[in-house]
Amino acid sequence: MMEQLEKDAVGTSSPPPGRLLQVKDLQVEFRLRTGVVKAVAGLSYSLDKGETLAIVGESGSGKSVAAHAVLGVLTTPPAFVTGGSVHLQGRNLLTMSETERRRLRGDELAMVAQNASLNPVFSVGWQIAELFRVHRGTPRREAMKLAAGLMDRVGIPSAAQRVDDYPHQFSGGMRQRVGIAMAMALEPAVLIADEPTTALDVTVQAQIMALLAEMQEQTGMGLILITHDLGLVSEAADRLVVMYAGRECETGSVEEVFRKPGHPYTRGLMKSIPQLDQKKARLEPIAGSMADLMSVPPGCPFHPRCPFAQARCRTDALELHQIAPGRVSSCHRIDEIWGDLND
Repeated sequence: MMEQLEKDAVGTSSPPPGRLLQVKDLQVEFRLRTGVVKAVAGLSYSLDKGETLAIVGESGSGKSVAAHAVLGVLTTPPAFVTGGSVHLQGRNLLTMSETERRRLRGDELAMVAQNASLNPVFSVGWQIAELFRVHRGTPRREAMKLAAGLMDRVGIPSAAQRVDDYPHQFSGGMRQRVGIAMAMALEPAVLIADEPTTALDVTVQAQIMALLAEMQEQTGMGLILITHDLGLVSEAADRLVVMYAGRECETGSVEEVFRKPGHPYTRGLMKSIPQLDQKKARLEPIAGSMADLMSVPPGCPFHPRCPFAQARCRTDALELHQIAPGRVSSCHRIDEIWGDLND
């Protein structure tokens, strides 16, 4: 019988050696005039030194909202973090003041957004250099040299000549590289990368991921990779969390989850992507659409789309079950269908 997991109590004890980030029972909602959107409904995960954790799921699953909550930028209505804790090297970010969180951002915790958000009135070099000046007290001339070096590392041609250019003078892909350079500038302990290579071609994508891996090896940085690209996950990540409708479906090592998925939703994601070794195989898209986060169905939110759903899936609250060491699944029927999922 697969073991049901109990949620860890939210405490303030010292983290395990090498533990960079611990997220427990994170809950986020948006209170709108038309109702309450429960964007994240109890997400838990950990990140260790030098590790890459991928968070995957369809658009609207809550991946990016959870990342912004961890970063501490969901502080004004209609967004509300309603529960849980986020410990960065033992310190709870959710109980810090905004001033304290601002000191950590960029220095210990940084994020690469899907579309780099750059200030249009300042040159890109100035914006990167400002990080060194504010957080390190670096003189302006030296900070600009460091900015040019970072721009060169992320593949911006003639970087030394372009530090004084403005964001509108760069293509979308080049602006994304600038955003990556800014996130990497202070060598943060944890880097959250939200679709970091979406606007880049495959060659540059490989270069950027290799650069992040090099930085991890040199500094021990932990990387949270938020993506829908399962191919990228298979190449770059150590573990993954699968999200659906703001909830955790499955967690485990990338190798084990790809070899034998432990949730019908994970299986559906795997079968809906092209396989190079199966050129004539037909893709099997997941039927239906993502649950409405303003009125998530009772029981398992995936049950309207699940081919294995039974009566209890429509009524019983979600529970996390340990299906193997380091593997958890929220499927009510995992004991019965573990084999069927992988036929």
